[in-house]
Amino acid sequence: MTSSDPTNFDEMHTPDGGVREAYEGYDGWLGEQDGRWMRSKASEAESFFRKTGITFNVYGDEDAEERLIPFDMVPRIITGNEWRRLSKGIEQRVRALNAFMHDLYHRQEIIRSGRLPERLFRNNAAWLPEMVGFTPPGGVYTHIVGIDLVRTGPDEFMVLEDNARTPSGVSYMLENRETMMAMFPELFSKVKVRPVSDYPRRLAKSLAACAPEGAGPNPTIAVMTPGIFNSAYFEHAFLADQMGAQLVEGSDLQIIDGKVQMRTTVGFKPIDVIYRRIDDEYLDPLTFSPDSMLGVPGIMDVYRAGNITIANAPGTGVADDKAIYSFMPEIVEFYTGEKPLLPNVETYRCADPDSLKYVLDNLAELVVKEVHGSGGYGMLIGPTSSHREIAKFRAKLEADPENYIAQPTLSLSTCPIFTRAGLAPRHVDLRPFVLSSPNGIDITPGGLTRVALKKGSLVVNSSQGGGTKDSWVLDD
Repeated sequence: MTSSDPTNFDEMHTPDGGVREAYEGYDGWLGEQDGRWMRSKASEAESFFRKTGITFNVYGDEDAEERLIPFDMVPRIITGNEWRRLSKGIEQRVRALNAFMHDLYHRQEIIRSGRLPERLFRNNAAWLPEMVGFTPPGGVYTHIVGIDLVRTGPDEFMVLEDNARTPSGVSYMLENRETMMAMFPELFSKVKVRPVSDYPRRLAKSLAACAPEGAGPNPTIAVMTPGIFNSAYFEHAFLADQMGAQLVEGSDLQIIDGKVQMRTTVGFKPIDVIYRRIDDEYLDPLTFSPDSMLGVPGIMDVYRAGNITIANAPGTGVADDKAIYSFMPEIVEFYTGEKPLLPNVETYRCADPDSLKYVLDNLAELVVKEVHGSGGYGMLIGPTSSHREIAKFRAKLEADPENYIAQPTLSLSTCPIFTRAGLAPRHVDLRPFVLSSPNGIDITPGGLTRVALKKGSLVVNSSQGGGTKDSWVLDD
């Protein structure tokens, strides 16, 4: 969430118009460029994305069609020191998330201790009884995690959301960098930026390390997609291609001799690791939704027998729940014995009567979200909502308070975007991508920066009109 308050922290410029340390090299280069040439480059970037096919679908849109994700040429830049501090907090949080998942499906010590209310997962559709007592190969639940960060000051970073189910957007991180390097090769010789292009290799290596026992030295990895009509299909195909993995749909797979096997031109071949991009309820029609045509009948039996790794593990969606998010400070401390290095945004749990009263009394000042919501849907942004919209949302809150949390509208940081009139500040967030395996935690330097392209916009999601930027971590 963002605010259009002019007192927001600008990541490139100081209040007196100076340039911050992170942007000194870029600003020097930018000052040497011709304005007309830069405008032509903006058009070139759009053409590149259109030719590459970097699009997404918007569900529920009357004019549903593939849309181009807007790309902004001004990078979002983070110094090496800033990134080192961030990385420690991100790693701590991901370790805690994985330990939390194991505990929830085993002894539930955090609930026994009274630190987490049992109702938060007993009534949670993302919690799967089928996972109780089962430990995934390598003990890893959260193989790929996206931690959404927001910034409010020079050293103030906070976690806005955890994405432990099927985090998306990494293909845009990679394509943004490739586009920038193709358009401005001389810029990267002037400013030393840590690379991200090896993410697919690191992903494949991390997934292979999570393969079941007996998989052999070269496990077979497949990316499982719902198909071409999924909003993130471009990313599924892109990652499979970049990893050298197979792209499969449920109809390509069968259970043969207790293994998940994929159809090939020479018969069926066993798979060791599935990077699945379909939701739990569609994964196995024999276990979950019986009318699912996307999954593989019997795959959960193979999984529980230890003959396939599914990344991320079924049931990890509990960690995406925004009510669970509100307890993350307690969760981090419980499993690591340390105070969180990255704080949460202050959160009011509407299931709590006192919090609900406060939220109802202050709806015009707050951001209210569904606990299972995503993509900027199903939310109220009080400061930009009409009296009628607030009244309508009030009725929803009163009818089902457990379905909502609320947060203050923060004065979040801005980064410049390129416009024909010059640079203009817009609000941003950051999603670093984290890989977990028995070999450790690997954080790609940077991540996906999403930007609210409209002046005063409070939502950065591409489904709500946002765009993306290349995210730089300086190599210093």
